[in-house]
Amino acid sequence: MSLLRRILPGRHATSRPSGGYGPGPREFEGLRKAQDAQAKNRMVIAIACFGVFYALLGGRLVEYGLRSPETVSSIGRPDQLLVSRPDLLDRNGEVLATDIRTVSLFAEPNKIIDADEAVELLATVLPDLDMRGIHRKLSSKSKFQWLRRQLTPKQQSQILALGIPGIGFRPETRRFYPGGPTASHVVGHVNIDNRGIAGMEKYVDGQGLGDLAAAGMTVNEDLKPVRLSLDLRVQHVLRDELAAAMDRYKAIAAAGVVLNVHTGEVVGMSSLPDYDPNNPVEALQKDRLNRMSAGTYEMGSTFKAFTTAMALDSGKVKMTDSFDARGSIRIGGFTIRDFHGKNRVLTVPEIFIYSSNIGTARMADLVGIEGHKEFLTRLGLLTRMQTELPEVAMPSQPAEWKKINSITISFGHGVATTPLQTAVAAAALMNGGKLIEPTFLPRTAEEADKLAVRVIEPSTSDSMRYLMKLNATKGTGGSGSRAAVEGFRVGGKTGTAEKVVNGRYNSSVRFNAFLASFPIDHPDYVVLVVIDEPKPEEGKSSATAGLNAAPTVGAIIRRSAGFLGVKPEFGNGTQELSLTY
Repeated sequence: MSLLRRILPGRHATSRPSGGYGPGPREFEGLRKAQDAQAKNRMVIAIACFGVFYALLGGRLVEYGLRSPETVSSIGRPDQLLVSRPDLLDRNGEVLATDIRTVSLFAEPNKIIDADEAVELLATVLPDLDMRGIHRKLSSKSKFQWLRRQLTPKQQSQILALGIPGIGFRPETRRFYPGGPTASHVVGHVNIDNRGIAGMEKYVDGQGLGDLAAAGMTVNEDLKPVRLSLDLRVQHVLRDELAAAMDRYKAIAAAGVVLNVHTGEVVGMSSLPDYDPNNPVEALQKDRLNRMSAGTYEMGSTFKAFTTAMALDSGKVKMTDSFDARGSIRIGGFTIRDFHGKNRVLTVPEIFIYSSNIGTARMADLVGIEGHKEFLTRLGLLTRMQTELPEVAMPSQPAEWKKINSITISFGHGVATTPLQTAVAAAALMNGGKLIEPTFLPRTAEEADKLAVRVIEPSTSDSMRYLMKLNATKGTGGSGSRAAVEGFRVGGKTGTAEKVVNGRYNSSVRFNAFLASFPIDHPDYVVLVVIDEPKPEEGKSSATAGLNAAPTVGAIIRRSAGFLGVKPEFGNGTQELSLTY
């Protein structure tokens, strides 16, 4: 015992149970306490693990609950990011284009259990699916296949209820155009991947958005809206009146533009037939061309405004000069006559208001071929127009200018240019002589002045405003009198161009135009309307521009002037008339 005490100090020898080998009562008690502590620790660890697990699960549920249904309907592919686009607004903040959320259907063929069954189930919700094509996709060994882009919420819900393994939904964005076709040729449209492929939508991509999307750097967040120069109210009026003109005159097409002469802003531009950008496949139809900027035409007698301005600005012709407009001009095997010739000597104002081909040709001949070509180039009528809209055509002109070319071009035959370029050049005649490239984005007068190029003298601009006013004044015999609008002092010039059919000009097939400006004493806007192949209005035997394009311009000005901030002015004692909208 004494030896045991020395070996185990602090412990006292006790009696053993029979056999002498098991622990004593105190050792049993210590062992039990140790085991209880160990069990308690294990319980605490288990509870903590479950707590952390359920906390993470609850956190994810809260996170998903705060997200949109489209986002949480499935797990999106990490290498396919949402393509967001900025809203497009008109100058007053009205939405022209915006993104809406949608989902697209995809499959992971390597997870499909039964391709035949999956196709049959999908057909119950999407009966128009290409069954063979879908079966081929589902039977492939690939890891990803698109099945249908941009589903409706109802379709998504029905497919989810089918519970097909390997089928999922990809949240995406879809472009929506609240105004439908109202401004389709300007706003443009996007493709199935929400990338701009026409109009200002394509321009926005060209400013860097497209590059970011191609690099996979687009993000699912709101971008700063892009404001356009369009006024949606004016745009609606313009399109509405063009549609009415097409119907009234049984024309194959009509187009028009409203342009600010001080800034170059396009406030309204339309070309009919147009299309609904919400269904962009319509844009592929051959008659859906944007005739204002992407089509080139011989503009007929509207070019006489430029020929007259050229003659006056050259200093070789004065407003008081006269030219012989009797008979005809025979040159190069062609005979040039006046449509309604006066068969006498005409002054410069008379040549303009009577739209004399002979008188205009004689003024161009006085300036000369090189001077004529240089002047039209200076006005931007012979070169490709620079603006944001991608759809811009290159004008055509003779490879070599001869005297016959200069003479016919003087009254609008032999050069084909876009109607928008014609309006831009006309704005320079009205605003004091400054050529300002057009824009579809807001621009101040100060910004425009920095870009402006003087192309004619201010005195020439004064003379052209006088002639345009004279031509649209009732009682003067001018061809534009039907464009007159009480209180708004409209000036303008008609253009009735014969179209080429089978290589020859056909006098019964016309491309009509009316080029106007108002208020003509101090112009703020140019309005140009073109009507393609109009027929005589019921009860009339003719279909010249003065009978269809001119009254259409008058209707546009009457309805839109108030939106443009142009106040009517009437003579003393004259009762003011209300505007018609």
